[in-house]
Amino acid sequence: MSSQSAPAHGVHPQGLTYNLAGIAVLVLLLAVGAAYLIDALGRSAQAPSPTLADPDPISQTISGRELAIPTRWFRFGDQIHPGFTNQIDLRIVLAATDGTALPVDVTLLPRSRARTSATLLDAVYLHQFADTTLSGVPGLVGKPMQDQSGYVGASVWYDALSPNPFVAKCLEAVAEGETQQCVRTVYLPSGIAAIYAFDATVLQSWRRFDPQMEQWLTRIGAY
Repeated sequence: MSSQSAPAHGVHPQGLTYNLAGIAVLVLLLAVGAAYLIDALGRSAQAPSPTLADPDPISQTISGRELAIPTRWFRFGDQIHPGFTNQIDLRIVLAATDGTALPVDVTLLPRSRARTSATLLDAVYLHQFADTTLSGVPGLVGKPMQDQSGYVGASVWYDALSPNPFVAKCLEAVAEGETQQCVRTVYLPSGIAAIYAFDATVLQSWRRFDPQMEQWLTRIGAY
């Protein structure tokens, strides 16, 4: 009997063509996805700043207080839903004396979860100040924190003449070329605590800070 030779094993040309076509489709899909991502990031960067006249409020309840917050004010998209919550993260824009826009991140919390900056000034900060005094913000006293206090590179700015002073703690810039970031915590008349985070340049307009924050927070019912 004559024997037939077994067919050689290998990649069939047609199968190779399908594999290459599949890879091409995958690359195309990745490219389209990247294009959509870049477009979305661009749209996000060009999103208009929040204003006091913004529509489309979402109703949220925190510390027994019902707030009506425009969707444009939310810092994180996953918080844009009605109902009860124990934390609200917003971004609003204040106006400096020269009209410059000053972004401020606002975190609303139950009062039990925060201590005011004014309370910390008397209870903590005053006992950890270094001997030197900083200058540069008219009307505010600037004091660097002692290194052993655990706040290396931090400073506290406060109004020494007020019984309920403006107080902000600022941390040194994380990277070269960036500015200091400051934090200020207050209790609102509504009983909600508000934590403000902002660029140190906002300190130059500190006298306008609380009156403007009252406008924004009254707008949503938090004040």
